Amino acid sequence: MSAPGGPAAKTERLLNLVLCLLYTRRPLTKSTIRRLVPQYGAAASDEAFDRMFERDKDELRELGIPLVTEETSSIWEDETGYRIDQREYALPEISFEPDELAVLGLASRTWAHASLAGPAAQALRKLKASGIERDSESLIGIEPRLRTSEPAFDDVKNAVVTRRELQFAYRTGGEGETRQRHVQPWGLASWHGRWYLTGHDLDRDAPRVFRLSRISGPVKAIGRVNAFDVPADHRPRDMIRTTVGEQHPQQATVRAREGRGLSLRRRAATVTDAGEGWSELTVVFTDAEAFADEVTGYGPDVVVLEPAEVREAVVRRLEGAAHAHRGLVRAEGEQR
Repeated sequence: MSAPGGPAAKTERLLNLVLCLLYTRRPLTKSTIRRLVPQYGAAASDEAFDRMFERDKDELRELGIPLVTEETSSIWEDETGYRIDQREYALPEISFEPDELAVLGLASRTWAHASLAGPAAQALRKLKASGIERDSESLIGIEPRLRTSEPAFDDVKNAVVTRRELQFAYRTGGEGETRQRHVQPWGLASWHGRWYLTGHDLDRDAPRVFRLSRISGPVKAIGRVNAFDVPADHRPRDMIRTTVGEQHPQQATVRAREGRGLSLRRRAATVTDAGEGWSELTVVFTDAEAFADEVTGYGPDVVVLEPAEVREAVVRRLEGAAHAHRGLVRAEGEQR
């Protein structure tokens, strides 16, 4: 199998090179670097490796990474070694204002379900180790709309980056019918809390917009990398805005336990005492499904009274979670 190409592969290669040179106690020769960095080991020839390595060195220096060269003595001859000066590379002590901490926390929540979940969690652990405690409640009022929990997200994102064609089953919005689609993916963007894929539908020979939550089953990348060109004037959000249209605000009435549902309380139009430790809130929303996702996250602490559309969406999610839990318990019992 050939190694993946495109921007993602280059980024991974540069990251591996930085890690290799940053955590060595002595300068590393080119032959050692080629052995340690997997992408260099896969180079077709010595000449191909040399060209790739020279380009990468220049790029690291352009990025401000302090790559230094030193002579290393070997049995046969002196050889040039490479390393990154840790003292120059290390950041100075950083302090954060409350609003900056809020943005960092928001970013970690935004990517909690996507491929950046690990790095986001690691970054917050470093902040905590430095004595900076993340206050999740301080983020209330800053609502993360970039939800990336759709199962198709990673596969679609990779296809957009590598420009590979996609095949997937897609459920239409009006009829609810599922049909196979063959698409050249152009872009991926969030619009009103939902992720959309823009691209060229090859079966219909026309540009189309696809909502990721309506993709059913696995997404299959087919063909070669860099198989097509994205139009130079393509603007994903503009295309989505034109196709999907603006969503009009709606109003929901919910009940929340005292001290709970703080994000809803912060942006509620009205809050009244409902008695017995509950409050009744009037909250404005634009996307029923996205709002149902948010409310479901509060579990039994928030109950939707109206509209029925949102209430039914929350019930579906809770029933699905209960069903999945029963299946998990049953599977664990059978294993015992």
